[in-house]
Amino acid sequence: MSAARDFLGYGATPPDPRWPGGARVAVSFVVNVEEGAELSIADGDERNEAVYEVTDEVRDVPDPCRDSHFEYGTRVGYWRIMRLLEAHAVPATLNACGRAALRSPWLVQDAVARGHEVACHGWRWERHANMTEAEERATIARAAAAIAEAAGAAPLGWHTRSAPSASTRRLLLEHGGFLYDSDAYCDDLPVFVPVGGRRHLVLPYSFDTNDMHFHQGAQRFTTAAHFAEYVIDAFDQLWLEGAAQPRMLSVGLHLRMIGRAGRIAGLERVLHHMRARGRVWFARRDAIARHWLARFPAPAG
Repeated sequence: MSAARDFLGYGATPPDPRWPGGARVAVSFVVNVEEGAELSIADGDERNEAVYEVTDEVRDVPDPCRDSHFEYGTRVGYWRIMRLLEAHAVPATLNACGRAALRSPWLVQDAVARGHEVACHGWRWERHANMTEAEERATIARAAAAIAEAAGAAPLGWHTRSAPSASTRRLLLEHGGFLYDSDAYCDDLPVFVPVGGRRHLVLPYSFDTNDMHFHQGAQRFTTAAHFAEYVIDAFDQLWLEGAAQPRMLSVGLHLRMIGRAGRIAGLERVLHHMRARGRVWFARRDAIARHWLARFPAPAG
């Protein structure tokens, strides 16, 4: 059994993050930008992406139908999400794949102009678990360079689609410049993990408070109301706990998912509810990382 796995975490006494303004919950909205980085034979990839709005996968030839599902995200969904976040004065982190940023630099530039963070979501929309170390090192460098070119600044955050490799964190630190990664789902607070004799900050992400459940498979969310009800329930529970133990909530969004006309009202209900509740800190992930690092500095020596 692996001795590296931690089943205790903070236990019954998690640290007090002292969020700004006495907030009970720090809320991080993560807008995933994957359109143009999904696998597509038309783009020269080895196969077509299997995870999208429908389940009719075309394996061996270009699939313009599937491609157009992803194109909706940048053409229409992005603007709906941005207008709504702006209306509620909520900053977000865009998890952008490098190839997506390269193909839609206007989107990255617009997000930066609106005050959002642009973090790195890999080069293609793919897992890293089966990459060789050389392949992964090159992929990280290529992805980070594409984000830096489009955003005008190097990314501070990283999030692998699905499974990272056993080397991902070490390679991120070797690359340099990354303040945090989000390749964990283990807690309601940021955590430090040891990497090569150094401590490294992880901001856990979430698959449950995530619009991915509108898509194929279980389809746990079938209407905007289902998404809103679940995210609001999660927020309210953390807000109640936050009276004694402040928490963090990540909400995952995708341009082609929540950005659809029949779903965007769910995000609006969530934002309105959180604003009305109060005692919440809406923050980019880099802001949360900087706050945590300042609150819990490394021991001297």
